[in-house]
Amino acid sequence: MVKDDKIRNSFANKTWQEIKVKDSWQIFKIMSEFVDGFEKLAKIGPCVSIFGSARTPDEHKYYQLTVEIARLLADRGYGIISGGGPGIMEAANKGAYNAGGKSVGLNIELPFEQFHNKYIDRDKLLEFNYFFVRKVMFMKYSQGYIVMPGGFGTMDELFEAITLIQTGKIARFPIVLVGSEYWNGLFDWIKNTMLGNRYISEEDLNLYRMVDTAEEAAEHIFRFYDKYLLKPNF
Repeated sequence: MVKDDKIRNSFANKTWQEIKVKDSWQIFKIMSEFVDGFEKLAKIGPCVSIFGSARTPDEHKYYQLTVEIARLLADRGYGIISGGGPGIMEAANKGAYNAGGKSVGLNIELPFEQFHNKYIDRDKLLEFNYFFVRKVMFMKYSQGYIVMPGGFGTMDELFEAITLIQTGKIARFPIVLVGSEYWNGLFDWIKNTMLGNRYISEEDLNLYRMVDTAEEAAEHIFRFYDKYLLKPNF
């Protein structure tokens, strides 16, 4: 099996020449992804990233909700960044595209899955081999994060944003969780267990906002920047 082969290969002895050649070229591949991402995304302007499951069908309420959130944000001048694939990612790009806004896709190359969706602006589609490079692009070029229901990948992106804000590595941009019926169990555990054991502070619970409608999600982003008298052309 492919998975077994990867485990075996990780323990295989390699010559110094093999290590040097493979690792050196990998560094250049990583650098090229960073350079390409920085060059393209720096030109786009203020954006909101929308995270969520690739497995959400287009008839699902969360898909439709995502389309509406993206439309509302794009109408106010925000670009929309998604992971570039199907499901919630497609819905985010669709909402931006239909509103005539900037529609960005940071697609990841995965075996047997994830092809980029058709609602991404052709000049704003980036392809990545490395998840960590892609996450840097999400965090560096977003001024807000909308988090729809999703799986492990969505959790990874959510907690990356929360951690960077909590530790002061990025500015305190708004994080909006959409769908209280989905998120309540996780965040009840965070309050009761994480906070109860003093692994986080009471103030950390203010790093996110939970909502249920498209209007509430978009309005939280708008209110945040109205407070600083900033518009999407900042």
